[in-house]
Amino acid sequence: MDKFEPLHQLIRQRKQASLYRHPRIAASPQAPVRTMADGRPLLSFCSNDYLGLANHPELIRSFQEAASRWGVGSGAAHLVNGHTEAHQALEEALAAFTGRERALLFSTGYMANTGVISALLKAGDQVFEDKLNHASLLDGATLSGARLLRFAHNNTAHLQQRLATQAPDGDTTPCLLIAVDGVFSMDGDLAPVQELATIARTADAWLMVDDAHGFGVLGQQGGGILELAGTTPEQVPILVGTLGKALGTAGAFVAGPAVLIDYLIQTARPWIYTTAQPAAVAAATLTSLQLLERESWRRERLQQLIRYFRQGAARLGLPLMNSETAIQPLPVGDSAWALHISQQLEQAGILVPAIRPPTVPPQTARLRITLSAAHEEHQIDRLLEQLVKYHPAQTG
Repeated sequence: MDKFEPLHQLIRQRKQASLYRHPRIAASPQAPVRTMADGRPLLSFCSNDYLGLANHPELIRSFQEAASRWGVGSGAAHLVNGHTEAHQALEEALAAFTGRERALLFSTGYMANTGVISALLKAGDQVFEDKLNHASLLDGATLSGARLLRFAHNNTAHLQQRLATQAPDGDTTPCLLIAVDGVFSMDGDLAPVQELATIARTADAWLMVDDAHGFGVLGQQGGGILELAGTTPEQVPILVGTLGKALGTAGAFVAGPAVLIDYLIQTARPWIYTTAQPAAVAAATLTSLQLLERESWRRERLQQLIRYFRQGAARLGLPLMNSETAIQPLPVGDSAWALHISQQLEQAGILVPAIRPPTVPPQTARLRITLSAAHEEHQIDRLLEQLVKYHPAQTG
C-alpha cells in the first residue's frame, strides 16, 4: 500500500470541494501594488500591513544598520545568549507604550498565544473562548490540557451562563481564563472587552486579549482595542500583540504584570525552546513603534479609506459584514463561488483571497478585503467596479 495515498486523497478532496490552497510568489516588497513572480502587477487587498509600514525607508534603514551591528541570526534562544540590547530595548518600549510593567517578545503570534495559555493552565483548569477565536488561542487551550468551553460569538450572556454552570473538577478550585481576539480576523468586528472585563472580575478569572489586528490601528494613540474601550491593565492583565501587521515587521509580544512575564520566562515552552528573532527585526520594530507614535495621520488615513470603501459598497448594494476595521469581509456563502470570484478578480489584476472552510464555518465563504493607509481612493474605486460584476448579490 502506498503510504502517501491518504495524503493524495485529502488533496484531491480539497480540490474537488474548492478548498485547495497554495501560496503565491511575490517578486516585490509589500505594497498596494505588488509584482508577482510571473511579472504581473496585482492591486492587493489582502495584506495585514494596515499602516503601510512594511516597506518604510526608516524601518529598512534601522534593519540594515542593526544587521551590520548584530549580524543576521540571533544564534540562540533568549535564555541562552540570543537576547541582545535591541531585544531588551524593544521589550521596554512595548511595556511603556501599552502601560504595562513588562513585555516579552515571541517569534510569532501563534507561539505567543499557545505559550501563554499552555503555561498558565493545566488539566482541571478551564478556559472560555469565543467561537470565532483565532486557531492559536484554541490550540493553546488544547496544549494546556485544560477544559475548553466555547461561547457564542460576542455573546456575553452565553459566557456568563457557561461560567455559572461549570463546577470545579475534583476538590481543587480551577484556574479560569477568558481568552478572546480583540478584532476578529475573519469578521473584522470587535470584542466587547469592557463587558468581558466585568465578567472576568466577577468570576475571578484571568482575561486575555489577543489584539493582533487592533494593536497600532485602533485608539487615538494606536494602543488598540484596549485603548479604544478604555480598559485598564488591571482589567485586562494579559495583552498579546503582533508586530507583523500594523507595525510592519515580524514577531509578537505579551505584556502584563512583572510577575506574569517572569512566570512565562520560566514556563512558556514556545518562548524557552525557540531561537530569538533576529536583533535587526527588533531594532526595526522599535523604529516602527516610534513612527506609530509620531505619525498619527496613518491611522486617520486608514479610517478615511474604510469609510470611503463602505460608503461605495453600500451605494452598489454589496452586502459587507458589520465591520468598522481594516478587515472588510464580503460574504459569498458557497466556497466554489467565492473561489470563482477571487479568480475573476485576479484576472482583472486585483488580489482578494477567498476565505473558505476550515478557516470559516461551512457555507460562510467570503472575500476578505483588507485596507491599508497606503491605498488610494482610485484603487478602491477599481476594486468596487470589479466586485459589483461578480458578486452573487449583483449577478443573481
